[in-house]
Amino acid sequence: MKVAEAVGRALSAAGVDHVFGVVGSGNFHLTNAMVAAGSRFVAARHEGGAATMADAYARMSGTVAALTVHQGCGLTNALTGIGEAAKSRTPLLVLAAEATEPRSNFSVDQEALAHAVGAVTARVTSAEDAVEQACAAVRRALHERRTVLLNLPLDVQTLEAPDEAPTVAAPPPERTAVEPVTDDVAALAQVLEQARRPVFVAGRGSRAPGARDALAALAERHGALLATSAVARGLFHADPWSLDVSGGFSSPLTAELIQGADLIVGWGCALNMWTMRHGRLIGSDTSVVQVDDDTSALGAHRAVHLGVTGDVELTARQVLDTPGRQRQGYRTADVGAAIAARVRWRDVPYEDESSRERIDPRTLSIALDDILPAERVMGVDSGNFMGYPTMYLAVPDHNSLCFTQAFQSIGLGLATAIGAALARPDRLPVAALGDGGALMSAAELDTVRRLGLPMVVVVYNDDAYGAEVHHFKPGGYPLDTVEFPPTDIAAVARGYGFEAVTVRTPADLKAVEDWVAGPRSAPLLIDAKVVGDHGAWWLEEAFRGH
Repeated sequence: MKVAEAVGRALSAAGVDHVFGVVGSGNFHLTNAMVAAGSRFVAARHEGGAATMADAYARMSGTVAALTVHQGCGLTNALTGIGEAAKSRTPLLVLAAEATEPRSNFSVDQEALAHAVGAVTARVTSAEDAVEQACAAVRRALHERRTVLLNLPLDVQTLEAPDEAPTVAAPPPERTAVEPVTDDVAALAQVLEQARRPVFVAGRGSRAPGARDALAALAERHGALLATSAVARGLFHADPWSLDVSGGFSSPLTAELIQGADLIVGWGCALNMWTMRHGRLIGSDTSVVQVDDDTSALGAHRAVHLGVTGDVELTARQVLDTPGRQRQGYRTADVGAAIAARVRWRDVPYEDESSRERIDPRTLSIALDDILPAERVMGVDSGNFMGYPTMYLAVPDHNSLCFTQAFQSIGLGLATAIGAALARPDRLPVAALGDGGALMSAAELDTVRRLGLPMVVVVYNDDAYGAEVHHFKPGGYPLDTVEFPPTDIAAVARGYGFEAVTVRTPADLKAVEDWVAGPRSAPLLIDAKVVGDHGAWWLEEAFRGH
């Protein structure tokens, strides 16, 4: 068999069970070989969408997913999605055909393109080594948590591979958990014993099985309050001491309690400018500890008083095994009552700015939270609107929100929801988009319809790139370049086979209730004409990072 077929079969045997992409001449045989070997191919309408679908699937399934693209232009089309995956350390394998003739119109420096957005690279260089090189790329993606571009030169793909090559492929072993140093465990235990108002902030590195329970038990012993970064939202769902998300999305009470901590411990969390509001959530006398299995992450965004290299669950359990007494800590009756009453954004009073023509995004989001089933999986796009669905729509656990925001690109939300939906078919998929991101990614509405996903797509439509409007409007700058005439996005969705409803008032949401109660035989798009008179609460925080 040819190398293209041998590699495709080997990747499937190595556990890559989902591959997303757009097929052209250079990746045709490879992709078909993966399908023949049992992998599921999900055809997107654009490589950018395919890249983000693969990214989201990998995040929500906990497996290595693959993206397959044509040489040259297929790769360049996918670069934004690849950049998002690379910045998020998603274990993703990018299978890119590669033009080997310098005069080819498809010839570009694919290695340089990958490195430019933070991915690492490998290449299939011979028929004899092709299968091992492909399997090594899978291992690297999994064990190093990296996005790996595997270049597949066209001339190598057509060579004859050894007959036994695919049979040597097998799924790689699980990544070995990093054991913390005993002295570091003892130091962390001592810091916790001395703390009076500790707060745990759990990030992406805490989403592994078992980490939640270990952190909850350790927090209970020391009286710590529990918060997460946005990407780990839902980890402590239903825990009475949960503060929900730390950072720009924090409710006023959450920010107040974190600022009042005398100890903040980041567990698998970067403690970056978003999660710590550029450091303003850290009190002047607050000690900061960071636990991460990557030593280079410790102190990368801010100074820490103690850095512990180790797996989150292993570290937490070893601290639990250290002798210590049960403490009240931050878990007083007054704090508990305040959390129960005011920690959720929907419980914060606000003046409803809805009119007959436009609905307040807070009113919309609270109503949707009540209407849509609690068992949901969400993908959220970037933009001025993004805090409303992220914080007003509850999630049942940490596998319910796929937050592809490391690159802050608009246009990724719909593809994110598609990838997450395929990883979690037991839940109602919800895509929350702005009108700019919705129109940018509209081609993937066809993918939703083809896949038969019972998805709800909510478009927060203010007829503008709202983030830019509210950033530049106070300076008196002209806004013609970021404001647009009204678009009937509901009509666009109907053209793709969706059911659709335009929402201007809460009464219009009756159609959403009917869809939820019905057979859900077609996906639903909600074109919500939202009030856009001012920026969202988190917007000022976001622009501080520019």
